[in-house]
Amino acid sequence: MHKANVPVLKNPIPPKKKGGRKVAVILFLLVLVLLCVLFFRSSLSKISEITFEGNTYHSNEELLEIAGVQMGDPYFGTSNGKIEGRLAEVPSIETVTVDKSFPGKLHILVKEHPVVAYEFTDAGEVNGLLANGTKVSQTNGSTLMDKPILTGWDDKDPYLSKLCMKLANIPDALLLDISEIIPSPTVSYPDRIKMYTRSGFEVISSISVLQDKAEYMGMIMDSQDPGLLTLLEADTYVPFDAMEVENGDENDTTHD
Repeated sequence: MHKANVPVLKNPIPPKKKGGRKVAVILFLLVLVLLCVLFFRSSLSKISEITFEGNTYHSNEELLEIAGVQMGDPYFGTSNGKIEGRLAEVPSIETVTVDKSFPGKLHILVKEHPVVAYEFTDAGEVNGLLANGTKVSQTNGSTLMDKPILTGWDDKDPYLSKLCMKLANIPDALLLDISEIIPSPTVSYPDRIKMYTRSGFEVISSISVLQDKAEYMGMIMDSQDPGLLTLLEADTYVPFDAMEVENGDENDTTHD
């Protein structure tokens, strides 16, 4: 007699204990929230050190007020971009970079527009003119006059800021040699200027072509004797010695 095959019963799979996992997740979240609360209440979440680099025309306190940050502010309260955007509105500032480092340190690197010229005020004080035309007071009485002096310029002259921008783009050696620049407009050249150099040249040019003519101007001044140099649509150079001889001949003819 054959025995019937009895099917083998599989061990029942015990149900997963989901309750323990949920409790662990809740505990983790509670601990995380507690740590966040403790962090934001601690000094680690506050700005504890602010340093500046490169600013000479505005004090740290002035720039902090403009930037809208101060010691003790939340470290994550204001983004680098917002601080940079606020400080970029300062006329004397060309670029600004804000660097945050944990914990609580804020470093602000300022690059200012360079001084390209100077002017004397009616009170005898000295202003520096920056590359974008901004005027800044030179409070230091020992200011080194290593840039041109601008004479006879009206503050409202629309060509003044254009001149400053052009001066910023000519070689430093040439800028150092220019001692004075005065406006000398004509109907044909409303932006015409007259320059005097420390090497003894008198230069007539216009603001619009000054940058393009700078290389030729430097070449003549390096290789020729002092004279009158005209740099407009056509370029001419006449040594002062030749001009004196010509004037002397004219005087002799007049006396005859």
